[in-house]
Amino acid sequence: MSAVAYEGRIGPRANLRHIGALARRNLLQIKQDPESMFDVLLMPVVFTLLFVYVFGGAVSGNQHAYVNYVIPGMMAMIGMNIAMGVGTGINTDFKTGVMDRFRTMPIARSSVLIAKIVVEIGRMLVATAILLVMGFALGLSIDTSALNLLAAVGLALVFGASLMWIFILLGLVMKSTQAIQGVAMLVLMPLQFGSSIFAKPTTMPGWLQAFTKVNPLSALADANRGLFNGGPVAHSALITVAWAVGITVVTAPLAVAKFRGRT
Repeated sequence: MSAVAYEGRIGPRANLRHIGALARRNLLQIKQDPESMFDVLLMPVVFTLLFVYVFGGAVSGNQHAYVNYVIPGMMAMIGMNIAMGVGTGINTDFKTGVMDRFRTMPIARSSVLIAKIVVEIGRMLVATAILLVMGFALGLSIDTSALNLLAAVGLALVFGASLMWIFILLGLVMKSTQAIQGVAMLVLMPLQFGSSIFAKPTTMPGWLQAFTKVNPLSALADANRGLFNGGPVAHSALITVAWAVGITVVTAPLAVAKFRGRT
């Protein structure tokens, strides 16, 4: 029986087993290549020190005040940068012949992609934890509660997971990892800096303020600040969730269909 024919008979329980097995495979790859975790371990440290000590005094008057502004926003940026790695990983797997093995196995094609997302969410959680530790070391304070902190982390993970489907699709469409990284940077840079992550939009020109208002990263950053420091949360959180759901609904089926076509 072919893998394609078998796929239609795979039940939810078997699909979960496949996702678990493939997730373990991805974790073993990380164990064998610990250098692949350098971005997760070092990126939050470098970015926190860079933005706090370079921009903190200019934007907020002092570094301590800026820590409480920028760390909630940087949770959105961390998710975007880690999501990019999913696309390059998928692209590399096709080039190294890993996907040829999956083609002969009686597994659901979607389980391969979902397993990658599960592992990357774990990597994102580690990076977020390091970011928060750095923030607390530099004076970050939570004026609400530990539950609100967990809600902010969860919101960032949900949005980051939705972005992974975009990069998976890019990884399946683009011919090289360099092309994926090039396109990603063209998209990531305007989204990150044209948002409320690093500075208040009121200091920006009118046309850029209009862009920040519709930028989902601004909504996520504002929601996290409300959860950290108190203030309005519901509107920004709903916009963030709506973006996450919309991105997933549009890109996930396209990515799975493209993946099935290639395998």
